[in-house]
Amino acid sequence: MSGTTGPSGSGTGGPHPAGGPTPARTSAPAAGPALAAAQAALAAEHAAVYGYGVVGGRVAAGRQAEARQAYEAHRAARDALARTVGDLGGTPVVAAAGYRLPFPVPDSAAAVRLAAYLEDHLAGAYGDLVRAATGGVRKDAAAALREAAVRAVRWSGDGVAFPGLAERG
Repeated sequence: MSGTTGPSGSGTGGPHPAGGPTPARTSAPAAGPALAAAQAALAAEHAAVYGYGVVGGRVAAGRQAEARQAYEAHRAARDALARTVGDLGGTPVVAAAGYRLPFPVPDSAAAVRLAAYLEDHLAGAYGDLVRAATGGVRKDAAAALREAAVRAVRWSGDGVAFPGLAERG
């Protein structure tokens, strides 16, 4: 699943599910915006775990440890978000069988760009969760947004003033 760019069905960016069944969605509209945002962040974490598998396979040896740490961090975040979705009364979305990458990743430079791209899009998903949630869920989402923003800067070398907010033109 490499190389093709397509519109995102979730609005969170990152790799997109490629074919096959659509991941399960919670059908209870009364569950609220926090649950919907938690589901979207969980879907973004699933995509990031997949994406970091690609990053780890293509990134230069000097950044392998960084890629591995990010991969493990996203696996842990994915598992925590699945618990959060359950606590909010939803059934956690499942990972797609495969994902279409946002651009080809033939070498280390492209792998670094992909890692930064994944983190930028995760920051957006967590920003949505910060806006929708309260209490501990909001606090955890703010911490995850901060971690994604820091990783994005480490990968890309530059940052944005307000990570997680969409650029306005």
